[in-house]
Amino acid sequence: MRQPLIMGNWKMNGSREEGVQLAKALAEGLNAGSQEVAVCVPFVYLSDVRGALAASSIALGAQNVADQASGAYTGEISAAMLADCGCKYALVGHSERRSYYGDTNQTVASRFCQAQKQNVIPVLCVGETLEEREQDRTFQVVDEQLDAVIDAAGIEAFANAVIAYEPVWAIGTGKTASDEQAQEVHQYIRQRIADRNPAIAAKVQILYGGSVKPDNAKALFAMPDIDGGLVGGASLDAKGFLQICHSV
Repeated sequence: MRQPLIMGNWKMNGSREEGVQLAKALAEGLNAGSQEVAVCVPFVYLSDVRGALAASSIALGAQNVADQASGAYTGEISAAMLADCGCKYALVGHSERRSYYGDTNQTVASRFCQAQKQNVIPVLCVGETLEEREQDRTFQVVDEQLDAVIDAAGIEAFANAVIAYEPVWAIGTGKTASDEQAQEVHQYIRQRIADRNPAIAAKVQILYGGSVKPDNAKALFAMPDIDGGLVGGASLDAKGFLQICHSV
């Protein structure tokens, strides 16, 4: 059995005080269960949130990681720095990084590799835009995104990685893929991994990241190839996020 993983992505939201209070509320409200819970917080609040979560089982994550190890890369945050701040996870290739900041499949693969070199678990985000879905290119896009990382890191790297499927058209739009639509792509991703290594495919966690909310989480998480969620806006509300965490 794969352990469910619920991961909150706070994006560029909140103040230091708000982040600490949210982290404390999650730590106090989380019921013991089979699921793992993590939060990906803004870089500047990592240390503060780490302190607020110190007595809890909630893991710390970052929202991005540099594609280089160190050096003259102004404004970048290396995997070693994330590890030093206590990060267990780092998102790589989130659709907003691809869309707004020019991340390519190749730079995402480099970020993935850099994270693993520092024992930070990369959460590889893949998914299609509305235009790509309407052109019936969902699987082609996902193939290209996965293959770039497999070519750079090898299929064995997914033994210590997480995949998040985020239909871009369902992020922040209020639209949500149906349970069956989400399952279809999750099953496809798992089969793509299985074609190369069945044992890794059976174990890799594949999260759904398209507008997960308290009222749709339970049905989504009941799908056989959905192992949890990458939760955006709903993760900023402690009560709602805890409801999602308790839906598995």
